[in-house]
Amino acid sequence: MRPTFINVGERTNVTGSAKFRKLVADGNYPEALSVARQQVEAGAAVIDVNMDEGLLDSVAAMRTFLNLMAAEPDIARVPVMIDSSKWEVIEAGLKCVQGKAIVNSISLKEGEAKFLEQAKACLRYGAAVVVMAFDEVGQADTAARKVEICKRAYDLLVDKVGFPPEDIIFDPNIFAVATGIEEHDNYALDFIEATRRIKDVCPYARISGGVSNVSFSFRGNEPVRRAIHSVFLYHAIAAGMDMGIVNAGDLPVYDDIEPELREAVEDVILNRPSKDGVSNTERLVDLAPKYKGQKGEAKVVNLAWREQPVAARLSHALVHGITEFIEADTEEARLQAERPLHVIEGPLMDGMNVVGDLFGAGKMFLPQVVKSARVMKQAVAYLMPFMEAEKGGGERQSAGKVLMATVKGDVHDIGKNIVGVVLQCNNYEVIDLGVMVPADRILDEAEKNQVDIVGLSGLITPSLDEMVFVASEMERRGMKMPLLIGGATTSKTHTAVKISPRYPAGSTTYVLDASRAVGVVSNLLSPTEKARFLAETEADYAKVREQFARGQGNRARATIQEARDNAFTPDWTAYDPPKPTFLGTRTFTPYDLPELRRHIDWTPFFASWELVGRFPAILEDDVVGKAATDLYADAQRMLDRIIQEGLLEARGVVGFWPANADGDDVVVYTDESRSTELARLHTLRQQMLKTGPGQANVALSDFIAPVGARADYIGGFAVTAGHGELAQAKAFKDAGDDYSAILFTALADRLAEAFAEAMHRKVRTELWGYAPDEPFDLDHLIAEQYRGIRPAAGYPAQPDHTEKATLFKLLSATDAAGIELTESFAMTPPAAVSGLYFAHPEAHYFGVGRIERDQVEDYARRKGWDLATAERWLAPILNYEPA
Repeated sequence: MRPTFINVGERTNVTGSAKFRKLVADGNYPEALSVARQQVEAGAAVIDVNMDEGLLDSVAAMRTFLNLMAAEPDIARVPVMIDSSKWEVIEAGLKCVQGKAIVNSISLKEGEAKFLEQAKACLRYGAAVVVMAFDEVGQADTAARKVEICKRAYDLLVDKVGFPPEDIIFDPNIFAVATGIEEHDNYALDFIEATRRIKDVCPYARISGGVSNVSFSFRGNEPVRRAIHSVFLYHAIAAGMDMGIVNAGDLPVYDDIEPELREAVEDVILNRPSKDGVSNTERLVDLAPKYKGQKGEAKVVNLAWREQPVAARLSHALVHGITEFIEADTEEARLQAERPLHVIEGPLMDGMNVVGDLFGAGKMFLPQVVKSARVMKQAVAYLMPFMEAEKGGGERQSAGKVLMATVKGDVHDIGKNIVGVVLQCNNYEVIDLGVMVPADRILDEAEKNQVDIVGLSGLITPSLDEMVFVASEMERRGMKMPLLIGGATTSKTHTAVKISPRYPAGSTTYVLDASRAVGVVSNLLSPTEKARFLAETEADYAKVREQFARGQGNRARATIQEARDNAFTPDWTAYDPPKPTFLGTRTFTPYDLPELRRHIDWTPFFASWELVGRFPAILEDDVVGKAATDLYADAQRMLDRIIQEGLLEARGVVGFWPANADGDDVVVYTDESRSTELARLHTLRQQMLKTGPGQANVALSDFIAPVGARADYIGGFAVTAGHGELAQAKAFKDAGDDYSAILFTALADRLAEAFAEAMHRKVRTELWGYAPDEPFDLDHLIAEQYRGIRPAAGYPAQPDHTEKATLFKLLSATDAAGIELTESFAMTPPAAVSGLYFAHPEAHYFGVGRIERDQVEDYARRKGWDLATAERWLAPILNYEPA
């Protein structure tokens, strides 16, 4: 008679079940309990509960869930395995669980003293313990090592602690087989043999394990993985395996596995002699695609690099962004090193130097570098407790300390985050203050932390003025450290003309993109290169200032009256403006994320990672094609997760109102009577000289019928795909996963832009309905080959960001869609888009360009501003130097 096997249900684990993680994060504990109930109904005899997730209060979540489980008789009838890497979480669970619990896990990894301390605590609480086959040397791999460690732990527990032997559960480590490495071929058999021997030398002890590890090399082929699990358990249970963490409802019956597949899997599990000169692994690899089902070809992972020395393995993991083995390899390196710090300064930094060299040589690209940083952070996080426990351990020597911040009023930080990661990869310590950081805090923190460099980032045009102010404050405080400037609206010209002269005591340098950051910082901090670099930069900026001054002298512009006389004038007698299907506002929340996904323009996504090329051709590019393909695959997986787990919510609001043009203003009316003005939208007009036939000086108001001509309409919108963005990005970052944080944020931005595109199409075909037969063609949408435009405030057709305030009032955007404006009129959540809708067939995008004082004065009068306020908000387009 075969022994009874205890299934440990794995789905109530926030690290292993996306569904369960979302339910707990949302506080939906009743539904989370249903996951546990389903596991019990599927045959789980123990429920493994794990709440280790960066965004959760793990102690509170564990306590809440276990208390609720205790009130559910159909769930509480099975024991609980309290699973956590944090002792405080385990202890919180032990204090509230009913009956006998199982603690997962303790080991000899940190020595006998820690092991005995935790074992005694478990004994006090009356809990059984899972003991990993892991000691001060490392994880046990051979059968002999597994038996040796487990026997030693057994003797300590039974003889020194007085632990009941029947409450000891050993996990002798299940490792992957069929990896292509000959030394791994015996891993499954080692576990099976060790199980048999441990049961002999450790009477009454139990054996458990994480079954999914054994099939790791066949990720992507679930039918083959399930067959491997079933065959493995068939033999391991016969040898004495008592329990295992496995999806209780997802295992095929051993006898039901197709005979050809079962034999091939059994040859691998039992490491039988090869047949016909073909190894067991090769036979299974060749056979696997036949059983792939609908989930794609079998993905067999090449693990040959695992044969190398630990330093080479760490370097390989860093270069290729592989996290699966990093903690075990870091532990092995720590045991070989004199101090934990030496692992960072030695093999880990050696590996990152390889990454830096490859990046500098153009053989690695930003997405790959950010993945490397994720591996590095995970390794450093593993070593931190050892470094903190070490007396007189000292500190890691960095190449320099850089403080970075997105300036006050601005909420965008994707580029800044990428720069920070790249700098960290090159051994610079980065202090990131986040977004919307006031000047005083930036400079106070710079002085407090004695940083070597300050870096400022910004996306919207008001941030340019804030950077000038920060530079002035650095000069006033007598600071000397270099100042770096970067972000979408910044430029070398603005840095040279506006910022650098305000900070003569220090140096100001414009950084074009993340790939230039390391070189700039390295030169600025180099004792031998700094003087040369600063001299070259200042000479370059002097030329830029001279060129700008010459351009300022060439002020051939029309007066505002001349420009208005040359306005764009459609034939309003031949055009009947269409009326929208409704007037007022309509809210769309939550909006369908899969629908937005099909509207994504992927080309800007790759550009944000500094991979240049049009999609989809970029995937086949000779230089960046591999990096782009890998990034695209990661993006698709992240999008799947965003949609399946509801990590983002899209909300939008659209409005239509009666409107007419009054000169360069658009009057918005309360109703069709057009007797009461609801709001007034202000536009700016081109003032460059237009001499060719049909060349007009355009303003957005030209696309709306003038007062007294015809009844016309204007639309507006505000959409976001960013609800949930900041919290989830922070969770990724707190977990040391900058790659996922940046990828997630970049995708939120793409979904917001897709939302704007999808909503505009809905407006054209349904809500305004002036193009009801327009077919869906993504290429045409991206190329804007359709009737109508949706210009946004802060962009070339209307550079004044303050116009968003009027639009947001018209739409009630904050109440309707949860989008707010900062003091600099940046939208938050950051993944948001807003703008106006124009339906006229001849409406088109344009740039206002530089404007003269006469228009600025007129604009100030129309807005009710003084001249200084107008000059502040229109600073980027002024064609004169304000007094």
